[in-house]
Formats: sequence, structure tokens, C-alpha cells
Amino acid sequence: MNITKSDIYILTYFFKMCYTKVMEKSKNSGAKTKTGKLKAKFLGTYYGHPIKDMKLICITGTTGKVEVANYVHEILKAAGQPVAILASDNQIKMGALHKFLSTAWKAGANYVVVTAPAKSLEKDVFLDLPVHIAAITNYVPASLSDKQPEDYISAESTLFNMNPDFVILNRDDANYQDFIDFAGKDGTITYGSDRFSNIQILKSKLYKKGAEAELTIGNTNFTVATFLAGEPVISYMACATAIADALHVTPEKIAEGIGNYDPEGLTIPEI
Repeated sequence: MNITKSDIYILTYFFKMCYTKVMEKSKNSGAKTKTGKLKAKFLGTYYGHPIKDMKLICITGTTGKVEVANYVHEILKAAGQPVAILASDNQIKMGALHKFLSTAWKAGANYVVVTAPAKSLEKDVFLDLPVHIAAITNYVPASLSDKQPEDYISAESTLFNMNPDFVILNRDDANYQDFIDFAGKDGTITYGSDRFSNIQILKSKLYKKGAEAELTIGNTNFTVATFLAGEPVISYMACATAIADALHVTPEKIAEGIGNYDPEGLTIPEI
């Protein structure tokens, strides 16, 4: 059967009309959760559920999300993996996320790296999407302007309660105990200078225009270096390394990818 442009237009219009009517009905009834599920279902159907052919990596936390996302993006590129990135400290809406996933799939991505601000998690933008890796950079209450600590932790919990395959936690974070119960179906990887961390920070050096750290994975020690400056960057590199370890990327490619990220010299495309 041949499908014309006219047929596609009619189907698109039909989906939009049905979606609008259902959303209005659900909104009027006050069924927030039901509305979110219906919205996710319509968007998934409209875009053809592209996530089924890709692995979703979600990165949350109060600071460092964008930096870690870009590190992971560069690491996967260095490893020869087609990868797409959607990184922002601002809220990402459900419609924009599904459109991004469709674009990434059409471009041939195997992995998609997405930041997950607390405001996005409150809106359930990742509802019904299979999360391969859920990672948190840190929890810094002082950086929050409009959210109580318990509300922030509740928002973060929505991501980790989605049964991700892997969970990545910061063992050095002062609030690590608030997230210690979160676990991945296939594994939980911790990072930090704490000796019990799976990805341990052995030592680090800070420079005017960069930083480097010696990390260990099992019995393998290696050095990563970045063009970003500041002490928090050490933790961000360790977080990216933990994510890459869950993806079975070698230390050599991890170091190469982290070193490739230059926020002042590169414009990161979506894929």
C-alpha cells in the first residue's frame, strides 16, 4: 500500500486532535498521573517508540549534569558508538524529549544521553521510557532556590524508581545515605575518593585551565584530564567514568573521550 503525503497529514492531524481532547478531559478531572501516562503513550505512538532501539542514559543532580553528559557523549564517540545528547540545566519537556529521541533514532544513534533536572522529573517526562543508566552527580541544597530538600529528593526518586539497569551513585556526596537504597537491576556502581568506591579517585591536580585525576577501576589505574577547571570537575570525571564502565568502555577510550571535551572550542551537535 502506498502512503501519500496527504495520508500522513491526515494521520498526524488525527493524532493531535485525539491527544488534545484526551488531555483536556484528563486535566479537567484532575487526574495528573493518568494524564501523564496518556501523554507519554500518545507521544510514544506518534513517534514510533524509537527508544526501543537505543539505550537511555539519564544524568541528574544539582550541579555538573551538563558536564558529565558531555563527557559521556565524547567517551562514546571515542569508543566508536553513535550517540546523541540532550544536555541542559533547564527543564526538559516531555514533548521535546520524545521529539529528540525520534531525531536521534533517525540519525542512527545507539545511545542517548539526557540530563534530568529535578523540575523535569517532577513532571514525569521520562514516564514509561526504559532507563538503561540513571546517574546522580551530587546533591547540593545550597544551590536550590525554590525547592525544599525533601521535595528535591522525592523528585530524584522518580528516576531511580523506574528500575534502571544500572544506577551510578556518588559515595563522596554528603547526602549519599539519602540515595544508598537505590539499586540497578544489573548493578550499582559508586564513585568517589572513598576507598569503598567502585571507581576510586586516588589523587588529583587542579590547574588554571584544567584538571586531572588518577582513577582506578578494579586493579587498573589510569589518568584522566580535562580542559574544565575547579575541584568539582574531579568528581564529574569520575561520574562519567562510572557510566562508561557500566557500558564496558575501556579506560583508554574513557581518558580519550574526557580529554576531547573542550566547551570553549567545540560546538556539540545532537549526534
